[in-house]
Amino acid sequence: MSETKDPSRRAAYVYGLRAETLATLWLRARLYQILARNFRAHGGEIDIVARRGRAIVFVEVKARGDLDDAFIAITPQKQRRFSQAVSRWLAANPWAMSYTLRADAIFLAPGRLPRHLENAFKLRVG
Repeated sequence: MSETKDPSRRAAYVYGLRAETLATLWLRARLYQILARNFRAHGGEIDIVARRGRAIVFVEVKARGDLDDAFIAITPQKQRRFSQAVSRWLAANPWAMSYTLRADAIFLAPGRLPRHLENAFKLRVG
């Protein structure tokens, strides 16, 4: 992130990084191997790329004040941009095409355990 003088933007950025770190720890505790974090491609970003068994999991992390608010934050537009980033990651990592590919989400809210939703939405890659 470039330097910003807006304290609210900076606070949101730090909050998001903490949420992604918690989600990474949650996945590691469940025996996922973390392959990438914050993969950025033109048009989109993947918060976490992980592998467990024969699955490559592309994870969107959402932290909100309430878990339901986190769930609705993954809009159709966000799903399209996410799928574009997945396509770019796969182009750079063609070995992964032989795995099962999944779009998961991890939702975080204060005072609650993370909620990991497998197959949170359909990937549109290809």
